[in-house]
Amino acid sequence: MRNDIDEQIRELRHSNNIPKHVAIIMDGNGRWAALRNLPRLEGHRVGRESVRTVVRTCANLGISYLTLYTFSVENWRRPADEVEGLMALLELVLEKELDELDANGVQLRTIGRIDMIPETTRLALERAKDRLRHNTRLVLTLAISYGGRSEIVDAARRMASEVADGRLGPDGITEDSFGRYLYDPELPDPDLLIRTSGELRVSNFLLWQIAYTEIYVTDVFWPDFREPELFASIRAYQSRERRFGL
Repeated sequence: MRNDIDEQIRELRHSNNIPKHVAIIMDGNGRWAALRNLPRLEGHRVGRESVRTVVRTCANLGISYLTLYTFSVENWRRPADEVEGLMALLELVLEKELDELDANGVQLRTIGRIDMIPETTRLALERAKDRLRHNTRLVLTLAISYGGRSEIVDAARRMASEVADGRLGPDGITEDSFGRYLYDPELPDPDLLIRTSGELRVSNFLLWQIAYTEIYVTDVFWPDFREPELFASIRAYQSRERRFGL
């Protein structure tokens, strides 16, 4: 099995049409757990292996950016015990996976309203980001306490503040200049957006950035997402002609 995966990685790398930036809506953890009469949090725990697999495989494929929809602003409305469990799980994952992330040349970034995250989780994120800051093989961005509309509103507020201060005039407001006020202006638009669990919606994820992103939906729940599903999504991407409105 491992040899077959390695061969497919080599094949895809040599195709010269690997997406530079892959974004993933990791959906279906709760339903995966419910089907097995398990607590919802167990689905998130098992989904950790999917994250590890995807990060490692994207690095091996030569993908430069991977963005994972980790926790939305709407998720704060979930039951308090589930939210606390998710934050604790994130801290545990950061601690346990840090060495492998470093060994794989992964740099860690975050986007979202990070100030809403509990202090212990914020500190764990900052420690991990600091440890991995010099890596350049793969930029892994966790969208945490994130919403696409929130990002656009927050960007508009920052831009409006500069207008009010006289540092920016109406003619300076363009699509390019607006992009500089997003959470991570250096993050390129995704080439491929993957959604697991079969749901046909973008769920308030990267609304500004996915204007011309290719979208791939799989029925597989996130805890079951492994290399074959990732390879299938990339092959689907490679079969499409990207015209960007032309």
